[in-house]
Amino acid sequence: MPATELTLTPHPAGNDEDLRLALDDLQLDRWLSTKTLLTRTRSWALRTARSQVLAAAAAKGDAIAAWLAEDPTDANALMMQARVLTVRALSAYRHTADRHTLLPQLRAAHTACLEAARRWPADPVPGVCLLALAQVDCDPGRPLHLGNWAAPPEALLPCGPWPVLDQVNRRDHPNREAYQRMLQCFQARGGGAVDFARWASSLAGPGSVLLTLPLYAFVEEYRLRTSSGQVAQTLHFWDNEQVRHYAARARDGWFAYLTDRGTASQLDLNYLAYTLTACGLPGSGEVFEAIGPFATQAPWQHVSESRWWEEEFLQARTYAMKPGRRHR
Repeated sequence: MPATELTLTPHPAGNDEDLRLALDDLQLDRWLSTKTLLTRTRSWALRTARSQVLAAAAAKGDAIAAWLAEDPTDANALMMQARVLTVRALSAYRHTADRHTLLPQLRAAHTACLEAARRWPADPVPGVCLLALAQVDCDPGRPLHLGNWAAPPEALLPCGPWPVLDQVNRRDHPNREAYQRMLQCFQARGGGAVDFARWASSLAGPGSVLLTLPLYAFVEEYRLRTSSGQVAQTLHFWDNEQVRHYAARARDGWFAYLTDRGTASQLDLNYLAYTLTACGLPGSGEVFEAIGPFATQAPWQHVSESRWWEEEFLQARTYAMKPGRRHR
C-alpha cells in the first residue's frame, strides 16, 4: 500500500491482539481477561510491557480494586494494584505541585509496590513502579526516600535510584521500562539524562533494547530547546555527529538484530524512525515497514511543528519509502 494511502491505527496494544481484548474489557470495568492474559504471559519483558499498558487503562476505573477484593492474595492482582496506584500518583504529580496533597497517593503507591514485591519476590514489575515513582522525588533537600538519591556506579553519573535499578536487574536484565523510568527520573530532575542514556547504551550488547535509550534522551533535549526558543541550538541538532552515531547504532545494533519485529516496542520503533529521518540517515524505510499502521504520538507529537502529528509521521514515511531510500 502506498504511504499516502496508509490508514493509521494508533492503539496502545499495537499488534498484540490478546492485550487489545483485555483492554476492551477493562474499559467496561471487567478484570477477568486481564487476569487470564497475565497468567499466560511467560516472559518478564512481556509481563512488564503488557502490565504497563493495562494499568494506564485500569487507572480510569475500579476493575483492579474489584479483582483484589475477590482475591487479595493473587500476585497478579497485587502487581496491577501497584501499577494502577503508580499511574494515578504520577498523574496527580503532573497536575499539582502541592507536596502535601501528593504524599498520601505516593505513600499508597509505594506501599502497594512493596506488598506486590513480597507476594512475588522474583517479579521485576514492582521495582519498575518504584523507579517510576522516583521521578516525583526531585528535591534532594527533602527526599521522599533516601534510596532515590543513592551514589551512582560511576563518578560522572548523577545520584539516583540506583539500588532499585540493581534489584530489577537481578530479576530481569535489561528490563526496558526500568531504564526508561531511570531516564525519566533524571529528566524530571533537570540533569544527567543524556549521560545516563549514553552510559547504559555503552554497556549494551548486540540486539539490546538499551541501544534505543539515547534516542529518547536526544528527542527530549531537542524538544526542550525548541520549546524554550533556543533556535540557534536546534538548527543543526540532528547533524551532530554524536546524535547521528547513536541513531545509527540503534539501527545497526538493535533493529538489525530483531528476529520478530512484531514483538518490538512500537515506541522504540517510532523513535528510531524519527531520529533516522531527522538525522538524514538511511534505513528508516525498513523501520516504517515494521511500524506499519501503529504510529505512536511520541515522538512525533513532541516535535511536531503543527497540530497534526499524524501528518508529520506520514510525510516522513512517504519520504523514507521512496525508491532507493528503503534499504541501506
